[in-house]
Amino acid sequence: MDKDYVMRIAETIREQLVTMTDTAVLLSWGIHEFMATVYKDLPGLKFRVNGRLFQGYVLICLNGSDYYEVYLLNEEGTRCISDEVCFDELGEIIDRYVESGTDKYEVCRYKIVLGD
Repeated sequence: MDKDYVMRIAETIREQLVTMTDTAVLLSWGIHEFMATVYKDLPGLKFRVNGRLFQGYVLICLNGSDYYEVYLLNEEGTRCISDEVCFDELGEIIDRYVESGTDKYEVCRYKIVLGD
């Protein structure tokens, strides 16, 4: 797969994730180590998280149907949490598995603490 293409896709995913997700939510994941990657022949973005519910890597890949596939990777293995994600749903889906679960109060608490 062409390296420039993979880099462009990874940058687009990062921009969409950062602009469409509340800053307090992103901070609650403890994100670091953004990197472009290829997984199952799909271009994507991989980053490390240190959330309340999940610690490891999140992998977001663009599939052939113009949807994103979202995976969680850690020492226990790799699992797909969704294979048809629109760009504006990325933050909500990842947050559900990494930090807040179904507890929306958790998200509100971070907004209050961080002043957002």
